[in-house]
This record gives sequence, structure tokens and C-alpha cells, in this order.
Amino acid sequence: MNLLADTLNAYVQAPFAPIQETGSGPLAGLTFAVKDIYDVRDQRTGGGNPQKLDEARPAATTAPAIQKLFDAGATLVARTQTDELTFSLMGQNAHYPHPVNPAAPGRVTGGSSSGSAAAVAGGLVDFATGSDTGGSIRAPAAFCGLIGLRATHGAISLEGTMPLAPSFDTFGWFARGGETYEHVARVALSDFLPSQRGETSAFKTIHLPALDALLLGEAEAAEYDRIRRIVADVTGPPEEAKPLSQSIDDLYWTFRKLQSYEAWAVHGPWISEKERHLGPGVKERFEFGSSLGCEVATAETEKRNALRDELAQMLGDHRLLILPTVPGAAPLSDIGFDALQDYRERALRLLCLSGLSGFPQITIPLGTVDDAPFGISLLGPAGSDMALIRLARTILDHAKGAH
Repeated sequence: MNLLADTLNAYVQAPFAPIQETGSGPLAGLTFAVKDIYDVRDQRTGGGNPQKLDEARPAATTAPAIQKLFDAGATLVARTQTDELTFSLMGQNAHYPHPVNPAAPGRVTGGSSSGSAAAVAGGLVDFATGSDTGGSIRAPAAFCGLIGLRATHGAISLEGTMPLAPSFDTFGWFARGGETYEHVARVALSDFLPSQRGETSAFKTIHLPALDALLLGEAEAAEYDRIRRIVADVTGPPEEAKPLSQSIDDLYWTFRKLQSYEAWAVHGPWISEKERHLGPGVKERFEFGSSLGCEVATAETEKRNALRDELAQMLGDHRLLILPTVPGAAPLSDIGFDALQDYRERALRLLCLSGLSGFPQITIPLGTVDDAPFGISLLGPAGSDMALIRLARTILDHAKGAH
């Protein structure tokens, strides 16, 4: 398998001629790339695994979510690298050269939508599709200084997409600016727009100290306080919410168990056929999933449902939870496997609420720590996706004006 010779290691498979099906529509003139989990007619989908790619047949049809982008006039120029079977968060696939973070060279891009984030941050394309199961839009966006939305679960079709954990999987995309992000949103969310709720002016923010406490240190806390004040200039100061009934640690484990259980159900039969040479971390996560029975999934689903109900009541129709997207700037690429794992587990404690609830969360590139991007997030009630995107644009415009 040949990597396209882009300096960011963002692209996979052989180069292909740009695909432009209409040349007209709201996305005409914009170029994009697709994460290597989405089917495009006549192309093979590898899912970040060499054997998966070798065994794949060219797709007969294009995934509906990608076809919408074609129909709106966007031009596809590349497929992008993903972490192996999308089961990682750092953007370091053991089988391929790691994508480079253009916004913070020497630091990880984040994953599993690693190549898409690198391509957009590096200006190779105007936008790129990714997916978010445990944080694979939000973390790379925060690490690379991009806007990234984890959409309301089920809002955008995942037909023609390699799954990981279906009750968590969501379609997503990256862009550098709010205008482009919203243009793509109006296409991607077109089937869901009639059920969207809320005007940006109606939302108030709340915060949970237990989430704020997950920041890595004093520098991160100081920068988070600064950028939260920027958000507060637009939304008003956040009110402290009543603590959740379940601890963040318990919710993290509910997420981990359910995600791993579903991931093994999806990929376990293929993995078990023969030696797959899975990379470190990915191999152990699938092994963990193989050890979980349906009784565990049933018990954890009850906890998940309780969290969803509690969070829905906390947010109502007009409140947004403000929180750090991740604990700090992207980790350095060479800090070692154990340190990256520690960061991953801490980050998932912040990222798991949106995944467990199915509610949308947007990360906004407002901050900088150690000369690297640092994001802040807003998590809203189900169906508030477009309102979150519009609010993010307003906040970014305000931040620019404040300088």
C-alpha cells in the first residue's frame, strides 16, 4: 500500500483524480477528503488496517453521507489515514507513518480521524470527514486548532461506513473556519434540520467542577479560565450545576465497557479468523471487549440510560454544559506509550458524556497552551447541533474582535 506523498502523512492509498460529480451547489469550489472508513464507489475501504484493505473489494456505491457532499458540489481529492479500526485516540497507527500536526509539530494529531485533521489544519483541503465514537472528532480538532462537532447520535446516516461501536458512532467533519463549517453542516444535517432546536441567544451555560478538575495543571487551568470568560462574554457566566449522581470515573468505565463490548461484537469475528497483527493498545482494547458478556452490557446500559435522563433534565431546552474538550494541549509524539495511554484515559473522562448521552458537543479553537492549540467545548441537548455551530461562530468572531 502506497502512501500519497504529502508531507503530513495525512493521505492513504494511491492518488486518484479529483472526483467532482456536479460542480454546482452550496459546496461548489470546496475540496474535501474522506476518512478511510467511508465507502466511495469504486474505491476500497481499509479502516486503518493493511489486511482489511487487502481483503476489501471496491465499493459498489458511495456512503449516503458522502454522496450528499458530492451532490452539493464538493470535490473529493483524497482518502485520509485513520487509527487502526478507529479504536484509538492519539493518531498513531502502528502500520503507517504517523500524521503530522501542522498546528503543533512534534505533538500528536489525535485520532482516530488523524489524517483528516492533519489535512485540514495543513490547508490540503477545505474540509474533511471523520467520525466520533469516543472523541475522534473532538480530540483531533482540539489538538489541531479546528472546529469539530460530535453530532446528535443518529442525526447523519452511517450507511456505507465501517462501524466500531454502533450505539456511539457518529459522522463528523473538520474545518478551519466557522463559515465553511456551517456550510457543510447545512448539507450533512439536511435530513435532521427540521427537528433542530434553539436559537443561540436563548442558551445559558452551566459547568461541573468535577470536569474542570481534569485539566492537567496550572497553565491549563489558567488558559481555560481565560477562554471560558470569552465564551461568557457571549453567553453570560456559567452557573455551577448540581453534581451528577454517578462519578466521572464510573461513567468512564461505563463508556469503556460498552464501547469495547460493541467493538468486539463488530470486529471480533474478523479478528478471530487469523493473526491480524493489531497494534499495541488496539489489540488490548479488543481483548478487553472479548472478555465482556451480555450481562455486563445490560448493567452498564442501565447506568448509561440513567445518565442520559439526568443530563437531559440538567440541560433542558436552553442550557449548555461548558467543559474542557481535552485535559490540555496535544501530547508530545515521543513521550512513550504509557504516557500517551495515561493522557487518553484522562481525556476520555471528559469526552464520554456526549458519547454516553448521544447529545451533541462542539469544540471551539480558542486557547493555546505551550504554543499548541487548546479547545473548549459546549455540550447541548439533543437536536441543538446547528445552534451550537452558530454559537461557535459567534464566539470565534467575538474572540477575534477582542484582540
